[in-house]
Amino acid sequence: MRIEVTPADLAASRYAISPLGEAVWALRIYAGQHSVPGLGPWVARGRPAFEQLRRQMPEVGALLALLRRGGYNADFIQPAPAGTGQDFADELAVVRATPLAQARAELARNLAGLRTPPAYARQIYDSPQVVERIADAIEASWTTLVEPDWPRLRAVLERDLVHRAGRLLAYGWGAAIADLDPRLRWVSGGGLGAIEVADRDPRSYSLDGQGLLFIPTVFGTMINYVEPPWPFAIVYRASGVAGLLGPPDPARPDDALDRLVGRSRATVLRALALPATTSQLVVQLGLSLGGVGDHLAVLHDAGLVTRVRSGRAVRYRRTPLGDALAGG
Repeated sequence: MRIEVTPADLAASRYAISPLGEAVWALRIYAGQHSVPGLGPWVARGRPAFEQLRRQMPEVGALLALLRRGGYNADFIQPAPAGTGQDFADELAVVRATPLAQARAELARNLAGLRTPPAYARQIYDSPQVVERIADAIEASWTTLVEPDWPRLRAVLERDLVHRAGRLLAYGWGAAIADLDPRLRWVSGGGLGAIEVADRDPRSYSLDGQGLLFIPTVFGTMINYVEPPWPFAIVYRASGVAGLLGPPDPARPDDALDRLVGRSRATVLRALALPATTSQLVVQLGLSLGGVGDHLAVLHDAGLVTRVRSGRAVRYRRTPLGDALAGG
């Protein structure tokens, strides 16, 4: 696939977070359809709740029976967010507003080539309330699996969003695309350029000044939106995901960095894979504000982190020495 862009698309591009998308991806992780390195402890902790949810709501099984990689998934199940200010309720309202005829057409396209779904799932797909029932499954997945940890998840996504947006504005398309995903490549050419996506779609698309919507994800992998009515969008893996749902497992043996600077201080240093404020680190790591502040002060005095003011916020970032010690 080729997504052609112009200089006008740079100013029109934006970044957004999709709570609903995280709920669908989290469901896939628990079902074993997808995996993310470093989230094993989180999955183990939430598995009993997932198993109970799946037993109590056949709609969850019907939703999972639709989801696949390498093929079409019904767009109304996981629409791209329309803007940067949407929360989960806003996105779910878009799902619930899907016309029945559109849902049936997308489900038929989704099911083409899939193995025959279970009888209970087929009954749900054929129901006049299929949109509402699928939306109920997404809402239950959000409430059970994602919402309890959402402040920490959002902190990581917001950090990535600020970092990527700054690179796009300061250095252009090449820097913004460079390390989003190995399947993406920026090709420049005069006043024009293109994002090449290594997938099965041979077509070319033009943004025509609409810009591109970038959506970081904790639980998901790269997907793109190029068909109406959704905006042109790319979902990509956020940085700094490993260990984001709390401090490291206490049973984990100390490594060299833990022994050198202390376990909690090493946790803070590792968490600065992307720049972060003190408050973001508190939310992400579950540590006290005073504790994080003290650790940052020591790391700063040791030359392992530096302070960068961004508006009213002060963000901390690792120095090259800090990167080397943290393995980054």
